[in-house]
Amino acid sequence: MTPAERDKIIDLLETSRARFLKTVTGLSDDQWKWKPAPERWSVAECAEHIVAAEAALFGKMQEALAKPPNRYWEKETGGKTEFLERALVNRRTKAHAPASIMPQGKLARAEIVERYGAARERTLRFARETQAPLEQQTSEHPMPVFNKLNAYQWLIYIPLHNIRHVMQMEELIAAPGFPKQKKDTP
Repeated sequence: MTPAERDKIIDLLETSRARFLKTVTGLSDDQWKWKPAPERWSVAECAEHIVAAEAALFGKMQEALAKPPNRYWEKETGGKTEFLERALVNRRTKAHAPASIMPQGKLARAEIVERYGAARERTLRFARETQAPLEQQTSEHPMPVFNKLNAYQWLIYIPLHNIRHVMQMEELIAAPGFPKQKKDTP
């Protein structure tokens, strides 16, 4: 990773973490669980998905790093970083999560936030410390639109995906029908 790439990924990881925590903090239980329609996700489901996805994406990066360097990495992954930067934060394009990272509704809010914090710390530590040749190491993405990504692209995918779903949570909070904050009674 170049110093500029390292700075960029660390900034994205820190910024997306702050935005996630700001969005999920202070919501009532009704707000946390509210869904505008049965097929749409709640803030809780978005948050759970972000946690599951960070673990899965970090795993795909580790999978790439465990493989021998790909001598065709430039040809096979060229332009995909910029594509990820555009596509992942574009909320007009809908995507379907793989079953392995679909929210299950089995985690309490505190557990989601705790797992998020631990996963993000691990990802940040890796981004700050790694000396691995991230661009030469590749692994396949299950969605054909992405095909092969290098380890740097898997790493940058994490905060960009996080931002995408924080935007989704912000849309929910701004949606008509979103429960108003209840005032505490004395």
